[in-house]
Amino acid sequence: MNDKILLLVDGSSYLYRAYHALPDLRGPEGVPTGALHGMVAMMKRLREQVGAEHACCVFDASGPTFRDEWYPEYKAQRAPMPDDLRTQIAPIHEVVRLLGWPVLEVPGVEADDVIGTLSCAGHATGHKVVISTGDKDMAQLVRPGVTLINTMSNESLDEAGVLAKFGVPPDRIVDYLTLMGDAVDNVPGVEKVGPKTAAKWIAEHGSLDGVIAAAASIKGVAGENLRKALDWLPTGRKLVTIRTDCDLAKHLVDYPKLDALALRPIDDAGLLAFYQRYGFRSWTKELEGKLGVATDDSAGSAPAAAPAAAVPRPERPVLAREYETVSTLERLEAWIAQLRAAPLAAVDTETDSLDPVRARIIGISFAIEPGRAAYVPTGHDYPGAPDQLPLDTVLEQLRPWLEDPAAAKVGQNLKYDLHVFNNHGVALRGIAHDTLLQSYVLEAHKPHSLESLADRHLDRKGLSYEDLCGKGANQIPFSQVDVERATTYSGEDSEMCLQVHQDLWPQLQAEPGLLNVYQQIEMPVSLILQRVERHGVLIDPQRLADQSRQLAERMIALEREAYEIAGQPFNLGSPKQIGEILFTKLGLPVKKKTASGAPSTDEEVLQELAADYPLPAKLLEHRSLSKLKGTYTDKLPLMVNPQTGRVHTNYAQAVAVTGRLSSNDPNLQNIPIRTAEGRRVREAFIAPPGHRIVSADYSQIELRIMAHISGDPGLTRAFSEGMDVHRATASEVFGTEPGAVTSEQRRYAKTINFGLIYGMGAFGLAQSLGIDQKAAKNYIDRYFERFAGVKRYMEETKESARQLGYVETLFGRRIYLPEINGGNGPRKSGAERQAINAPMQGTAADLIKLAMIAVQGELDQEQRATRMVMQVHDELVFEVPEAELDWAKEAVPRLMAGVAAFKVPLIAEVGVGANWDEAH
Repeated sequence: MNDKILLLVDGSSYLYRAYHALPDLRGPEGVPTGALHGMVAMMKRLREQVGAEHACCVFDASGPTFRDEWYPEYKAQRAPMPDDLRTQIAPIHEVVRLLGWPVLEVPGVEADDVIGTLSCAGHATGHKVVISTGDKDMAQLVRPGVTLINTMSNESLDEAGVLAKFGVPPDRIVDYLTLMGDAVDNVPGVEKVGPKTAAKWIAEHGSLDGVIAAAASIKGVAGENLRKALDWLPTGRKLVTIRTDCDLAKHLVDYPKLDALALRPIDDAGLLAFYQRYGFRSWTKELEGKLGVATDDSAGSAPAAAPAAAVPRPERPVLAREYETVSTLERLEAWIAQLRAAPLAAVDTETDSLDPVRARIIGISFAIEPGRAAYVPTGHDYPGAPDQLPLDTVLEQLRPWLEDPAAAKVGQNLKYDLHVFNNHGVALRGIAHDTLLQSYVLEAHKPHSLESLADRHLDRKGLSYEDLCGKGANQIPFSQVDVERATTYSGEDSEMCLQVHQDLWPQLQAEPGLLNVYQQIEMPVSLILQRVERHGVLIDPQRLADQSRQLAERMIALEREAYEIAGQPFNLGSPKQIGEILFTKLGLPVKKKTASGAPSTDEEVLQELAADYPLPAKLLEHRSLSKLKGTYTDKLPLMVNPQTGRVHTNYAQAVAVTGRLSSNDPNLQNIPIRTAEGRRVREAFIAPPGHRIVSADYSQIELRIMAHISGDPGLTRAFSEGMDVHRATASEVFGTEPGAVTSEQRRYAKTINFGLIYGMGAFGLAQSLGIDQKAAKNYIDRYFERFAGVKRYMEETKESARQLGYVETLFGRRIYLPEINGGNGPRKSGAERQAINAPMQGTAADLIKLAMIAVQGELDQEQRATRMVMQVHDELVFEVPEAELDWAKEAVPRLMAGVAAFKVPLIAEVGVGANWDEAH
């Protein structure tokens, strides 16, 4: 085997998928271009990413094939090709050739069989063969040196990948498909046999022939159905087997040599004319720049403040809306057949609760094209509600499709629906896209609800939940909603979600950096977060009750001390009474005022006063303990799920513009750790018997990112040589040897290091260190003299942000800064500070997500019993069986440190304990 790559593209599969996945784009004179645009994007990206020397894009030729002779009903149920797609076939062939690809279509032979034959020829000539397809049938071609990739789902399958995905190895895929049949191609299988049963039978009996031999002994309805199908199975096997011996000599010069399939240079001039002809503005501009062709754009265009769309947004025709209420088994089966045939389907659940771990299904909707959807009600129970299919029946009918990894699905916040289906024993698989995460990656600074997305991208407004159920005390549960209105609401959610995806997906495909963040970070980490949430974390309610009692006793003591200092009792929770005591009775200086003109008693004011006066210090401590008691020690025990005995937080991905996760219900990321009382709350997060808590967090991650991004020699050297970076900074700033640095100098340096990351100026540093502003400015000036690379990075980053309207993380995430060019006020200053910090905080967020993916990947691969139970910013927390403790202490920090190659070492520190506090 040499290093040459033969890349084979299933053009017929992709042109259909591109047609259904993209909106109804139109070029000049109304010519449809959606599939055309999708094919160009995919072919450009494949050529860049795979690096093949030989390649071929294979299409189905029109007319019957040899399979039609074997079985006249083959593909008989398929609808004719839509006219809008048919008109795009010839230009698709043309542009693929302009992009340098050999194109092949063989009359009487399906594209699958041409690809199968070329795959064998490539393997025989020593090529590594890569087949790009979305067709599960192609898995039978995988072998050493032959892999599948799917550009729609970013999936890659070698032999191990096929086994993991389908439950059978590549050489048993034909047997697997024969048993299941193929609804898309109208090839019957064994009735009621889905992926699980097919894989189970093959595992038990070794092959299809083994299953057939054992048919008499297989019990139940499945066994009866198998015996009924025995006469058909040989024909079914023949139909699903991809041929690898087709005669291609008439169609390829010197075949079986592959010289005719050498990738050619891109025809830039021809491509530019093509792009102009079909109105591809972004690609036209890109090529004009490459070729030095003058454009019509004015020279002084304004900087971008939002991501540019990959394609011009078309005028949208008013869609006819057809939402079907599915109330019979016959109609459900008809819809399942359509779902099976669809390249991508949207799915949504309606439930009785927002708590994902407790929610139960009231109905399920799905859509396979804009404007058309179905709603299957199962739990509407108001007086006079129509008959509905039982939920168990619906789920059993849908299960093969819901659990099929090859059946591509899109949804809005599918992490929630994953939980909901899990609650009913269904493992939702095949999640290809999530519009919530698409929006979050493309436009993190905007709202991401489906309602907002539809309004922003589709110019549509649907029924709101409040329209349906009311508000406040008058709000009714979804089970009480009229089925007809529920069908409109839920059907709308599904088909609008599908249409939003069609708008956002081309934009992501046109931005490689954002596409990487979406496919390699956000989508996989969403599935991991769902598993973390579902497992939950164990807490000790008794320990929290003891802490609550102790906090209450301390708060009572603080109240007495405050009364004594004030000379009278007063309400420690009343800002008005506190103001009267502090500023009227005790005469303390007023630091600032509220909007109404009253003296402020906020935390910042109390902290400033506490440096000189005792009462503000007592008030601050009381506030801190009150918040700790109300938010955690009292509340956490009430949030234990009675079924699991654990606390299940929710991790929100689409909140912080920097990519950081947030935790809610309960918030496990905001437990105070600067006070002894706050740290004690972590003692209540415990390991179950036979386990230990392991905590791993990145050491000084944002400073290390600063060293890497800025390339500053001094900062880089300090980390590379394993020095105490704050001591090294103090040594430079104060001009002394590292060994002579005092603890106070190190404290100053630490404040400077972290302060500058957050864009702190002289005023902020002076306040933090308790020194005058002039001295703080001298420290900053000295710092920048010694670490000139940091200063250069900051200035270049601010200038770049002004030009682009955004900054980026090292992994391509964009953080938009709408205020960066907004005059000279505090908003602009805040945006400049964010421009400096956001790339570091965002890169740190990307790193911890990549760490989660890496660690969970190894846990799954090695089938470990260790469970990830929390993510807290730069920290991952695990529940580890004692037998796996040595593995966890070695593997977790190694995997975390290995997710990126930096100029300085990435270091993850590990702690172990019976509870979180001991481990941290």
